[in-house]
Amino acid sequence: MPVKNANRSTPAFQHYKNVSFETLAASWFTYDGWEVFLPVIDHDMKTDLLVGDGTSFYRIQIKTFESNDESTYVENKWGDAQIDFVICFSRTANWGYILKPFTQARKRLNAADNIKFHQHPKPFMKAFNRI
Repeated sequence: MPVKNANRSTPAFQHYKNVSFETLAASWFTYDGWEVFLPVIDHDMKTDLLVGDGTSFYRIQIKTFESNDESTYVENKWGDAQIDFVICFSRTANWGYILKPFTQARKRLNAADNIKFHQHPKPFMKAFNRI
């Protein structure tokens, strides 16, 4: 049986968790037939994924948080970067939200214009197609 012998530092382990959700979203987009591109460097561009349908491309920022509370606030960590969507995943519950980027400092996750999804490919794509 394989045994993981690596002991990650807390910041490294946090980074691994975040990247796992970026990879999860990328796999769901791929499963639905989107082309998915991962930036080699993401310095100041705030693009975790670039997805395309053959004619249009969308820049996506992935955010994760440790909360079961849907009324928690999402902080604007992308500033004025020209992204198209923010996908937020709860690391402690089985749901997330898709939202348009906002310019204020923070916004409630379950605001009326944000779209909730269950963390599974079909509900995720259904939510993405609604935004």
